[in-house]
Amino acid sequence: MRRLAAVFLTFALTACGGPAVPEADQGTNTATPEPSRAELTNTSLTCDSGELDIVNLPAGVERAGTFARVKSLRARLKVRGVRWRKNDEELLVAVVCGVHGAERFATLVSRSSLGAYHGKPALRWRTRGGLSNFMWLERPGTAVYIGATPGLARDIEKVAAGVG
Repeated sequence: MRRLAAVFLTFALTACGGPAVPEADQGTNTATPEPSRAELTNTSLTCDSGELDIVNLPAGVERAGTFARVKSLRARLKVRGVRWRKNDEELLVAVVCGVHGAERFATLVSRSSLGAYHGKPALRWRTRGGLSNFMWLERPGTAVYIGATPGLARDIEKVAAGVG
């Protein structure tokens, strides 16, 4: 069934090409100010096919190391990630290397919902520990992964918008 969904999604995305924004937890709609120059970061991640810069991090997060594995993935793929912390909350951003094609991408995480992000296949899921996860296929061979604990889950949209 997922194979059929992936094929359908590929055709639909090709035909539509419209942007979609990842869903955030529904809360109060308050305007967030533009990040200051000090909040921007020059962290880059790559799968040897061009760098992706990460520029829209939540205020107050501090870099807390790197990681090389996303436990939810069903396949062994190369992961290059950076983690940030703010108090007891954690934000994870990574590139997942070696994902070629929407069909394979759609089957990477069991119990995930398949959608689109800016016309590209995207997956959204939650883990038992409460981590909100979002990943999209940026280009063949490179997927972008963002994970956040509940206190930073609302910032996933903002971080995703700043990856490029």
